[in-house]
Amino acid sequence: MKTFVALLLACCFVPVHAADVAGVKVDESARVAGADLKLNGAGLRSKAFFKVYAVGLYLQDKQSTAAAVLSAAGPKRVHLHMLRDVDADDFSEALTDGVKANHSEAEVRALATRLALLVALMNEIKEAKAGLAIDLDWIPGAGTQVTIGDQPRGRPIAGEDFYQALLRIWLGERPVSGDLKKALLGQGA
Repeated sequence: MKTFVALLLACCFVPVHAADVAGVKVDESARVAGADLKLNGAGLRSKAFFKVYAVGLYLQDKQSTAAAVLSAAGPKRVHLHMLRDVDADDFSEALTDGVKANHSEAEVRALATRLALLVALMNEIKEAKAGLAIDLDWIPGAGTQVTIGDQPRGRPIAGEDFYQALLRIWLGERPVSGDLKKALLGQGA
């Protein structure tokens, strides 16, 4: 009986995974700024034949359109799990290119200082190694908190417009991948 109770209790503390993306177990929930978020969708970012990262989008309430995600109130999280080593410069360039692809030149200029802050945070790590977790959290009233390998980096980057610009990398009119956009919106790949 004691063994049964011990096993039952152990099961209560095992993380529950909602998805498996390229061998990465993606948790069904996350806690950001004191709020419990649900996995909205998860997918794989690949480039050419290479699997680059698994990504999960967490929201307070599930949304099925990019517009609904962008306008949703409350904390949000984009969780990236690196599947291969990527130089920090290349990773930062890909993020910047994703923002540029989904915004006008004037909008990119308005985001430039904050994009530079993000690039500086990413460049501190030199290389995003396979297995590394990167969280981009929207914390209302504070900004975008970047966490790399469970360590918050720098101060939050101000402006909800900045976080929305990051979300458009995956959910914009010109996302990095149409299939990934569908997966993050819970529409399958």
